[in-house]
Amino acid sequence: MTAGKRKKQNNNKTHILFRYGLITLLFLVFALLVVAKMFKTTVLESKEWNRRANTELSRIDTIAPERGNILASNGNILACNLKVWDIKIDLRHDKLKNLDPLPMDRIDELAEELDRRYPRPGYKRATHPDSLRKYSWKTRLRRELAKPFDRRPRALVIARKATQEDFEEIRNLPFLRDFTGSGTRNPLYKTERNIRMYPYGRMAYRSIGRVNENFETGEFHGYSGLEKDLDTLLYGKPGLAKRVTLNKGVGSWVKTPAVRGYDLLTTIDIDLQDMLEQSLSDICRESGAEWGTAILMEVATGEIKAISNVERLADGSYGEALNRAVLPFEPGSVMKPISLMIAFEDGLVKRTTDGIDCSPFQRTTDPHAPGYKTMKQVIEMSSNTGIARVIFRKYAADPAQFHDRLASIGFFEPMHSGIAGEQTPRIRRLVDKDSRGNPITMTSRHLDLARQAYGYNTEIPPLYTLSVYNAIANGGRYVRPHLLRALRSEETGLDSVLPITYIRDRICSEETARKVGECMHEVVWGEHGTARMVRDDRVKIVGKTGTAFPVEKGVYDRSKRRYAFAGYFPYEAPKYSCMALILGPGGTSANRTSGQVVKEIAVKMYARGMLDNRLPFNPGENIGKPTIAASMAGGYDEIARDLGGRGVRKVKASPAVGRKTVPDVVGYDAPSAVRIMEERGLNVSLHGTGIVVSQSLPPGTPISGRHDVRLALR
Repeated sequence: MTAGKRKKQNNNKTHILFRYGLITLLFLVFALLVVAKMFKTTVLESKEWNRRANTELSRIDTIAPERGNILASNGNILACNLKVWDIKIDLRHDKLKNLDPLPMDRIDELAEELDRRYPRPGYKRATHPDSLRKYSWKTRLRRELAKPFDRRPRALVIARKATQEDFEEIRNLPFLRDFTGSGTRNPLYKTERNIRMYPYGRMAYRSIGRVNENFETGEFHGYSGLEKDLDTLLYGKPGLAKRVTLNKGVGSWVKTPAVRGYDLLTTIDIDLQDMLEQSLSDICRESGAEWGTAILMEVATGEIKAISNVERLADGSYGEALNRAVLPFEPGSVMKPISLMIAFEDGLVKRTTDGIDCSPFQRTTDPHAPGYKTMKQVIEMSSNTGIARVIFRKYAADPAQFHDRLASIGFFEPMHSGIAGEQTPRIRRLVDKDSRGNPITMTSRHLDLARQAYGYNTEIPPLYTLSVYNAIANGGRYVRPHLLRALRSEETGLDSVLPITYIRDRICSEETARKVGECMHEVVWGEHGTARMVRDDRVKIVGKTGTAFPVEKGVYDRSKRRYAFAGYFPYEAPKYSCMALILGPGGTSANRTSGQVVKEIAVKMYARGMLDNRLPFNPGENIGKPTIAASMAGGYDEIARDLGGRGVRKVKASPAVGRKTVPDVVGYDAPSAVRIMEERGLNVSLHGTGIVVSQSLPPGTPISGRHDVRLALR
């Protein structure tokens, strides 16, 4: 080997050894740095790192519980939780980064499908071509994709509150389906969350209430109605999760599981709620009212079966409104039976035929012919002077005692009905000095006492007025109105039925309740009664009307009136009490407005057999072979033959048009016929079972006012 080659080999070996030495030195330096860092962390900074570790591992996270459901009396869901997904696209996904250039034709196809199936809010409202382009998905996607990659949104929302089916549908749209089965995460993804759902929409909206969601914690808490008043029961108990070390990092360990809230079984009857809302809305619309409220209650139990509040909206339609059933208003003459009940119970009058002078009294005149009237006539003709003179027999000497007498029956105590915003009555105690110690003359106190006796100078929520009427119907037992029937636990699957409670076991004797009922009977059924239009031969309603002017800026607005009717039915064996209060223009009456709401709900309940009544029919009419009734022909002859029937009868499938004339419902089933007739304001009675074969009012008869129609079924 030549000297040159040996020299070259020695040089290469030197270079190799140098590089190995350099690499070894670098490793040694790196190892020393690691050892130094470990020493610093484990020795010098050990206290700080141990503190951080303990803080993280000792952190307790709260687990939000699932909120309980609100149920109707038959178990139908009025409010519940629903799991939904927000569907999003990650426009900074690795798969999109590698697409150069972007397939804009495929993206435009995706945009067209999204506009058709999941349009943006602005796109749904737009009609002008420029607006459609502005709010289209094509414009939005092109705008976002034109941005630099690191500035594109990672969570572009495609659809909110979507279902799993929506996610699958979107994933298979053009462009997005190109990523299916790619083996990596798809740019399309979904995030799960719960929302509060109300399957019956706005029905009993103010009574059921609504919730607020804390988007950080996922918790729901009520802010109105039952959702608010019973929030502690619905919410449940939060759970606790502790941070623990796992093989692959730090995770959560459930220390205390969350306890789901109770399901609340309410007293609301869906059918009755629907009927009451419809009747109240119709009467308010016909009378041009500003608002109306109505309550239906079961006499024996105090269960609130339906409660409705409507108000005229800006567009002239009527929608769910403020719950005025629990707000105080000057009641007017519906106060008189309450005053008369006290008079009977205190012995101021003994018989319904006892008389009283109804001549002008305490700056008040009797609008219905002053003179001598019996107690029946005082209530029948709504005599202000008559009821005031009766109350003065005991309470003139000390007017403050009238307030105390009402307090003794529990009239001012909170109902705890479960209705949010509930307020107590406001009836001023007529003492001899004001709040500043100034004397109040007896003349002034007497004037106020007279007005309180017949329903002025007082403010009483409709619920409180109805509660006393309900007690009169209940033989004097003052049951507590309530919306909650039972609590249902998911853990045990058992219902905790709440007992019926009483504000007072009795506020008057059965004899007194009977006498007051006889007097209210004359209001509807007497010759001079103020609610004669409430009469109906099928179900006997008794009650009392009341009117009052609303106060605007401290003075009475005489262009409007509040029209009230409170009563119960059937009179012979009271099952339900009901009150309606409507603010409408002057010129009408409680007889034509609020009284008609109570009448309609009573008649509808009678027509459906809900008053323990049996609809008259001849059983012999229905004995025989069955008949198949269908709205379409085809295949039913064979069904009838197999069932041993006598043939097929084709029935109508859609109602006749014309809202101002009697429709032709021959051939309809009973529920459809009743619904069509009642939508036109007709009172329906059914005779027989099956399909309508005849009707008492011929089709095409003009409808003016309220008419009765008899439907024969076979």
